[in-house]
Amino acid sequence: MLRIAIQKSGRLFDNSFALLRDAGISLGSNPSRLLRAQADNFPLEIIFLRDDDIPEYVEGGVADVGIVGENVVLEKNKSVDLLDRLGFGRCRMSIAMPKNAHYENARSLENLRIATSYVRVLSSFLEQQNIRADIHEISGAVEITPSLGMADAIFDIVSTGSTLLANGLREVATVLESEAVLIGNTALKPEKQDILDRLLFRLHANRNARSNRYILLNAPNDKLDTIIAIIPGMKSPTILPLAKEGWSSLHSVVPENAFWDILERLKAAGAEGILVAPIERMIL
Repeated sequence: MLRIAIQKSGRLFDNSFALLRDAGISLGSNPSRLLRAQADNFPLEIIFLRDDDIPEYVEGGVADVGIVGENVVLEKNKSVDLLDRLGFGRCRMSIAMPKNAHYENARSLENLRIATSYVRVLSSFLEQQNIRADIHEISGAVEITPSLGMADAIFDIVSTGSTLLANGLREVATVLESEAVLIGNTALKPEKQDILDRLLFRLHANRNARSNRYILLNAPNDKLDTIIAIIPGMKSPTILPLAKEGWSSLHSVVPENAFWDILERLKAAGAEGILVAPIERMIL
């Protein structure tokens, strides 16, 4: 049995739960009402924790793996393995100042008072920049500290920037780009590593599917070389002869991030009857 820790509530919970569900793991209804839940069809137990506690639980072996923001991992500085980047919960950790405050570059932070809940990450940044500043550790609601005269700037998580705007602040420097990550205990037993490998296999199959599209098209045979160069596929495209003389059907996979550009190039190269379909699972 592999034990995984995820947020009991918060911005990562829904996506963490969906990640496991999409991997075919059945957790029943409303498992977060409990502190622990066991999968019905996979050797996995879920424990629900505060995100700040997850790195410590994984380091100590109470949980074998955990889903948590990379920013929390860096701040807590626990001895854990970063196993995978999960592609959701993206945010940035930034320095913000009042709208009218002077800022040119990182040197503008010299000798300022900066409020944050992420002392370790901020300290590391300031040290790298050789900047001295007075760091005020605040457990929450750091955005209000400049208006109260407690700080000249803040360092915090930014998603949309709306909270900064509402408090009369502007983002002046991005220190770290963060996302949800899967972390693991550094000394997993072989039987637990085997279960983890099975879980990662499923997660990667889903991720590959989301980032690619299946494409089918018809093309004249004298254009095949040009079209194959545009969509080489995972190894090479599948080519099937059509009933119409001199024409073939091509089946391939194209990356989502280049999808529209590839379609335009295919059309210009003579492809017709182009069909695109989502991929449910993709195993490389």
